[in-house]
Amino acid sequence: MGAALYNDYFGFRERPFSLSPDPDFLFWSKAHARAISVLEYGIVTRAPLTLVSGEVGTGKTTLIQQLLRNLENDVTVGLISNARGDRGDLLRWVLGAFDLDVPNDGDYVDLFQRFQDFVLAEYAAGRHVALIVDEAQNLGIDTLEELRMLTNINSGKDELLQIILVGQPELRVMVRKPELRQFAQRVTATYHLEPMDLDTTVNYVIHRLKHAGGTGKEFTLETIRHIYNESEGIPRVVNKLCDLALVYASTAGEKEVGVGTIKELIQDGLILKSSKEPLVLTERIDNVGKAAE
Repeated sequence: MGAALYNDYFGFRERPFSLSPDPDFLFWSKAHARAISVLEYGIVTRAPLTLVSGEVGTGKTTLIQQLLRNLENDVTVGLISNARGDRGDLLRWVLGAFDLDVPNDGDYVDLFQRFQDFVLAEYAAGRHVALIVDEAQNLGIDTLEELRMLTNINSGKDELLQIILVGQPELRVMVRKPELRQFAQRVTATYHLEPMDLDTTVNYVIHRLKHAGGTGKEFTLETIRHIYNESEGIPRVVNKLCDLALVYASTAGEKEVGVGTIKELIQDGLILKSSKEPLVLTERIDNVGKAAE
């Protein structure tokens, strides 16, 4: 029995644990509330650079979609996802994000002038421009520096362009490099989205079950605790485990998901977990050694 059929079995209106980002299911944990506040603060204050980071699967893209929903009409937004490339390629991504023509034979100066003219025209029309870059950890140091240079379009008291960067923890590490000290100085607000703790995971699972039309009791508390241990509080992994567990439970004719179901799907190899970086272990060993000294 597939996921579409378990909806009928449990009485859900829709899948409670779909992996696609969906602001309608957004659970306002303390961390997510703070992250969206930082993003909104960046928009309201017209901060030149705003940065939000978090592990894979912590809900960053969902936050972006929520932000886009709440923007006022005086903000013209362009969204870039997974941008890569060298100098000049970034400007092509930027122009494309705002549906501007990108000439194949245009050089860097021409592309920059087109973008600057667009920003100034929006300002003259009473709007300001916001560029959101998702998965910004894919940008190299040179490309990030090029982004900073775009903020030079701003002049005087008025901020005509603001840039919001969203990415994985590597982005924070990169921005702290000495080569990007000028970039870091332009960052007005930053927030790192941590994985959920146990209590938040319990509330998260119950919230999604009820939002989809369930009772919120389809998973026992012991089962959610086991899901938390397996997922380490990463929402996307929690969703995978819960979604597959509902498939398993409905196939077995069970109305409540127990720990045994979670163990079974783990044993069946349906969840691939990434290995820890050796650096974490090394740091812990070093810290223990220093403490012993």
